[in-house]
Amino acid sequence: MPHHDPFGDLIAPFSSRGVDLGLERLQRALAELGHPERRFAAVQVAGTNGKGSISTMLERIAAAAGIRCGLYTSPHLLSWCERIRLPSGPISEAELRRQLEALQGLGQRHGLTPFELITAAGFVAFAEAGVELAVLEVGLGGRLDATTTHPDRSVLAIASIGLDHTEHLGPTLAAIAAEKAGVFSRSAVAVSGPQDPAVARVLEQQAAERGTELRWVEPLAAEAEGGPALGLRGALQRHNAAVAVGAAQALAERGWPIDDAAIRRGLAEARWPGRLERRTVRGRPLLVDGAHNPPAAVALRRELDGIEAAGGLDGGTRAGATTPAPRRWLIGIQRQKDAPELLRTLLRPGDAVRVVALPEHRSWSAAELSEALGGPQPNTALPSEGSSPPRLEAGSGSLDDELAWLVDSAALPVVAGSLYLVAAVLPLLDP
Repeated sequence: MPHHDPFGDLIAPFSSRGVDLGLERLQRALAELGHPERRFAAVQVAGTNGKGSISTMLERIAAAAGIRCGLYTSPHLLSWCERIRLPSGPISEAELRRQLEALQGLGQRHGLTPFELITAAGFVAFAEAGVELAVLEVGLGGRLDATTTHPDRSVLAIASIGLDHTEHLGPTLAAIAAEKAGVFSRSAVAVSGPQDPAVARVLEQQAAERGTELRWVEPLAAEAEGGPALGLRGALQRHNAAVAVGAAQALAERGWPIDDAAIRRGLAEARWPGRLERRTVRGRPLLVDGAHNPPAAVALRRELDGIEAAGGLDGGTRAGATTPAPRRWLIGIQRQKDAPELLRTLLRPGDAVRVVALPEHRSWSAAELSEALGGPQPNTALPSEGSSPPRLEAGSGSLDDELAWLVDSAALPVVAGSLYLVAAVLPLLDP
């Protein structure tokens, strides 16, 4: 499953260092570089689920307004180049290689983590490309994330906050929200969609303490009800789009030339691979989604329920039947994720699941998941009396073989559980 990494000699594996959050190392390195980050303004996007979608919508809106805009996101699916988008498009392999080679000594002197090194490369590339505004997606948390070293983040976009990375950010929603709200700063505007009450309380409190204006926005109306067309699929994207629009309007208030036409065009042009993406393999349809935590699983389940309600074989309901047809799943989930909760949310009676190991990452096995799901099921998604439980089995073939099995499904089949699995599957799909 692993694919060749052309930057393997320049970027140490993340696993070799682990997560090492903090701002001081990168701040010292940027000072030595002459502060490239001070040569452009930034919008920072924090949260748990939807950060990448909000970020790409904002970048497309800014580009539609004629602003020289950069976009910095993580993780990548197929290439490190995806993380740094310049006004001309994704950074080229040759250009990223040049940046990383130039930064090797600096990285060693300051003990930069791989994420800090690629962040520094992004900041230098944006400065050299004459970027006016960069959209910076937080990597992990917010308070101590490398993107927070940028000094001019007067507009902040807050995606939906849920339980994820609890091993680094804390075990409760309130603790995680406090880490995310660490991006708040005096005189900034932060825009958020609806949040869990525990999260909303922390955001309100942190905004008051830090002198940040917190604005709440409601999801955009559906297109059928006069809302804008979105380039990204799924009902949840109307929540993300509302945050992007609110952030764009806050930028306009600060003098950026963004109008309603640019907002509509940017929302329609946004694309984000591996998120509720409908693709085909050998002409057969499948859905690819990087849902890897319980809130993302809820969003994916809601999308599938909507597809089923629409009916038809592709939607997953047999003609004339009242219950959805069983669905096939290809799943790979990192070991530190709450995989049992993920599957309780996603699976329905009769579904068949193949569990595959992730490339170069510790992951759940089919046996471990079967055991974890074997006890009393708190969620009606799993079997009631008289229905057949979902079947979990270990993937045994190549990914090509697993995909051939997957698409032989009565309902729209799904690849989910980790972006690492999505990254391994995407090159095998039809163009």
